[in-house]
Amino acid sequence: MSHKPINFEKKFAKFNDHWSPRVIAEMNDYQFKLVKVKGEFVWHNHPDTDEVFIVMEGSLEIEFKDNKVMLEKGEMFVVPKGVEHKPVANKECQILVIEPKGVVNTGGAKSDLTAHNDVWI
Repeated sequence: MSHKPINFEKKFAKFNDHWSPRVIAEMNDYQFKLVKVKGEFVWHNHPDTDEVFIVMEGSLEIEFKDNKVMLEKGEMFVVPKGVEHKPVANKECQILVIEPKGVVNTGGAKSDLTAHNDVWI
């Protein structure tokens, strides 16, 4: 067990890739992942789990088939399991995602944006 706090700013400074989650901590079977996003992601869903988006810096829009939600720094949103969605960031945005260990960022969708899982920083 480490007795050092996790500094988000220092962790975000360790990578530049967009749409490639980096694990910073685990709690039970859940992972806390930092992600830098820019542009449009792919339409996808996670059939077995909800997904939490917390905006640390910038703005993030989450599109749904019938609506959308806009998140600003300091705001969060929970996408319910099975709901198809597409995150979009016009400018680089830094987010914290909380989800069960093993969840693939693109769900079942095949995409060039599918990231390697379990990458720690």
